Amino acid sequence: MLLTEEQLQVREAARAFARKAIVPHAAEWDRNATAPPEVLRVLRAMGPLGLMGMCVDPRWGGAGADFVSYALATEEIAAGDCGLANMMCVNNSPNCAALEEHGSDAQKERFLKPLASGVQSSAFLLTEPQAGSDAAALATRAVKKGDRWVLNGVKQFITAGRTADIAFIVAVTDPQAGKRGMSMFVTPTRVRGYRVAKEESKLGHRAADTCQIALEDLEVPEENLLGAPGAGYRIALAYLENGRIGVAAQAVGVARAAFEAARRYAAERETFGKPIIVHQAIEFRLADMATEIEAARQLALYAAALKDAGRPCLQEASMAKLFASEAAERVCSDAIQIHGGYGYLNDFPVEKLWRDARVLSIYEGTNEIQRLVIGRALAG
Repeated sequence: MLLTEEQLQVREAARAFARKAIVPHAAEWDRNATAPPEVLRVLRAMGPLGLMGMCVDPRWGGAGADFVSYALATEEIAAGDCGLANMMCVNNSPNCAALEEHGSDAQKERFLKPLASGVQSSAFLLTEPQAGSDAAALATRAVKKGDRWVLNGVKQFITAGRTADIAFIVAVTDPQAGKRGMSMFVTPTRVRGYRVAKEESKLGHRAADTCQIALEDLEVPEENLLGAPGAGYRIALAYLENGRIGVAAQAVGVARAAFEAARRYAAERETFGKPIIVHQAIEFRLADMATEIEAARQLALYAAALKDAGRPCLQEASMAKLFASEAAERVCSDAIQIHGGYGYLNDFPVEKLWRDARVLSIYEGTNEIQRLVIGRALAG
């Protein structure tokens, strides 16, 4: 699709930031295998560029950009480091998006402004050890006691669970009401009852902390209930499209970074007296990689454009996420192959990019779920 001048400017600003503030440090962050303080400083620096609340009204600290611009910026940040891009995406949507649409003015003043402006960052606590794609199986409970809710439960695979300032928590408030018995709460994380039970050691996305969070008699005041009681499940599911487009954009960024590394290497590496990029086997592989990346990008941008137009795009978002995440794995694997034995070493970036790409077919709904969503749409 053709991009507007404003969208191109957003892309270039995000690309310049990623190349200056992220790319030079990404390998070191990965080797540390835990989110260092510098990552949080980079997230804070993303705020003035509008990257932490891209589609939020400027009245509430956001950039007021369209969703296509958000997808473009996400690609650029992911090309720098996908774990960092995931933290950015969580903050943008569902968190800022849910606050802007369902929050009271007081909640927007207290929580949305600092999140959208990048002064603070956030985590989304939905998944549990026994409840991933089946969100209706949540076991975390919130019990009303006076003017407060008391939350107990365990949340799993929480991006930025340790580093986030604000947590969005989905908990069951009426066990008899099924999906209509879940509510969403917003709370600071530096409070009693919010405990990081474990920080996971992961294959990739090592610049982002992924945690198991124990909620132990966590007290949340009534005014921190987001939306109406029982609306939590509906609110959480309302931003699936956004999340899946975001993952597709992340996948494009990771794949593009791997492709660019492979193309550079192929232009420099010589065999039989000439650069390997002119050997047909490498040339064809690069051609296929470039084609897959562009196809994935166009699927993501088309879904984003539908979102901007206010049209339903759940099927298109699922298609984009499905294709882009699987294309990213293929492209990163091909990039390793082009590097030969060097591609297997962490002296070169492509092995990290492959590790970062692997989770993209799992989170925000596994690709099995995406196929289910697409299949049901096709069946009418």
